[in-house]
Amino acid sequence: MGKTITIAIDGPAGAGKSTLARRLAERLGYLYIDTGAMYRAVALWAKRLGIGWDDAARLEQLARESRIELGAGGRVVLNGEDVSEAIREPDISEGASRVSAIPGVRRALVEKQQQMGREASVVMEGRDIGTVVFPQAEVKIYLDATPEERARRRLKDLAARGLPAEFAQVLEEMKRRDERDSTRADSPLRQAPDAVYVDSTGMTEDEVEQALLKIVRERTSNGKEVTN
Repeated sequence: MGKTITIAIDGPAGAGKSTLARRLAERLGYLYIDTGAMYRAVALWAKRLGIGWDDAARLEQLARESRIELGAGGRVVLNGEDVSEAIREPDISEGASRVSAIPGVRRALVEKQQQMGREASVVMEGRDIGTVVFPQAEVKIYLDATPEERARRRLKDLAARGLPAEFAQVLEEMKRRDERDSTRADSPLRQAPDAVYVDSTGMTEDEVEQALLKIVRERTSNGKEVTN
């Protein structure tokens, strides 16, 4: 087996990390790991069990006991059940942000993420991949966009799933989440010193994908083989 490669993509909510990481993984033939989906899965499980999203001890236990499998096309399986759609409900987004601020939950899921990264070449996205989960990743990218741009994208995504929302409300929730993610005591959202900053505001998905592939090509020999 050849050396595995880890591509870490960090950034705030709504920056397009999931979409671009998935596209990049498909292009490179790597495993795509949506770390946010893992926190969403724990939040969903807690909700179903009636466990509050601030119950640190119970949530850490759930995180350690959870069996989370990530499949093709963004499929997420929790304890044998496909929860790909259920974890995308708006209230679960809020729950994931609160659950992810709990140090014990983060430690439990980081262990699972690191194990995945040891077994295969991966594109992993989240908020602390390049700083905490894989600080030695070969490629680190910080994907960003203005809060207004990210709110518009989230609104479009909600509308596509038949979940109407107001722009002002989505923007306010986006700003609150940014504040919570960047100021939490454990593994706050921040750009790794050696990460390449990419502002996707006003860019199409194809344009962002090409920008990310260029970064990969510059930092790994593998990237040179997949951009033609």
